[in-house]
Amino acid sequence: MKRLELSEYGALEAADLSLAEVVALAATRAVEVAPSLEPGRWKLRAAQRVGVVQVGATELWVHPKVPVNRLLYLLGYARDQRGWRDDDPGFQSMAGLVPAMAVSFAALAQRALAQGVLQGYQEEEQSLLVLRGRLREGDQVRRRPGLALPLEVRYDDFTVDIAENRLLLSAARRLLRLPGVPSRVRAALLHLTTRLADVTALTPGDTLPAVRRSRLNDRYQPALRLAGLILQGHSIEMVVGGVRASGFLFDMNRIFEDFLTAVLREELAAHGGVVRGQFRAALDEAGQVPIRPDITWWQGGRCLAVVDAKYKALRPTEFPNTDLYQMLAYCKVLKLPRGHLVYAAGNEQPRTHAIRNADVEVVVHALDLAKEPSALAHDVRQLANEIALAGLDPFGRRCPPSRVAPRPVATPPHTPASDPAAPACTHR
Repeated sequence: MKRLELSEYGALEAADLSLAEVVALAATRAVEVAPSLEPGRWKLRAAQRVGVVQVGATELWVHPKVPVNRLLYLLGYARDQRGWRDDDPGFQSMAGLVPAMAVSFAALAQRALAQGVLQGYQEEEQSLLVLRGRLREGDQVRRRPGLALPLEVRYDDFTVDIAENRLLLSAARRLLRLPGVPSRVRAALLHLTTRLADVTALTPGDTLPAVRRSRLNDRYQPALRLAGLILQGHSIEMVVGGVRASGFLFDMNRIFEDFLTAVLREELAAHGGVVRGQFRAALDEAGQVPIRPDITWWQGGRCLAVVDAKYKALRPTEFPNTDLYQMLAYCKVLKLPRGHLVYAAGNEQPRTHAIRNADVEVVVHALDLAKEPSALAHDVRQLANEIALAGLDPFGRRCPPSRVAPRPVATPPHTPASDPAAPACTHR
């Protein structure tokens, strides 16, 4: 098996690939493929997707720039705001994303099942010759008018076929289909699927079942969080031109956006209002040009802030300053004097752009995703305070850019914005 490696947004100038492998790899959209300057070789350029893809006899590994444990923290926080443990030995000892996830999941799943497979009550609806549970009278009359048997019943069955076990089984099966999983881990995953033989696997593409945390399933929680991340990733299973392509990828743009939405929703809650992700609006009066900012903050039906998550700035040769033009459009539509662009550190430097003849400022922020979770949380808290400070005056009203009074951010008093006694924003 041949192995090619590159980092996110990195390039490999001369890769040895057959034409059939090139066609299959291009179909996965994991990387951009173009002819190399060397005859018979190919240039590969990665974008925002990280993970591993196997085409024919070649494995392609795209490594994230942030450490694997930090990447899993970002993913986990977006799903569970109570946080994610990033100190798991499986994350620390493995270099690749897929091997790290597989090693850790196998260990966590074994720990979850150490006391036996969890059972629970599952509601069932069946047609039976004897009464069990409760009679579904409406279904009985509608389906079998005038017939006494069979009976349409609903009952609770004590079974292992519950949501918790379905998540574990489905995650194990997905990992078994991926390249890059160590052989000893494959053996552990196969043993796990054997123990869950009476469980129904989830159908790919379906919404993951919600699991309510309780005293009974507490031992399952670490494994369930990681199972959710595994099932959330983009799985590749296809055959192109007789070449099989399989893989597992995460979109770093989506990870960054989901993480930023989750943390701002939590931090801005202290200032009131509600954070909405992917708010839909239109740029033109006819509603034919849709816009959808990543994050907006609302109070009383009024938008107070708009934020766009930009994991990486576009190359200047592609579409110069596109992010600024986009944010300017958001601000004009939402009637805001200020918009916020948040980049991962290293892609843009913090600055403020005062847009000429528009009375709009675009503030650029940068978050260092490689920081420890506590330090990253501190930076995000400061970001939320800055957004709240820029969007509110002391009476909860929106201020223009030049009239925001600098002060410590606190929960705005409940003085109505329409109160004539409430003073206007002032300079200091």
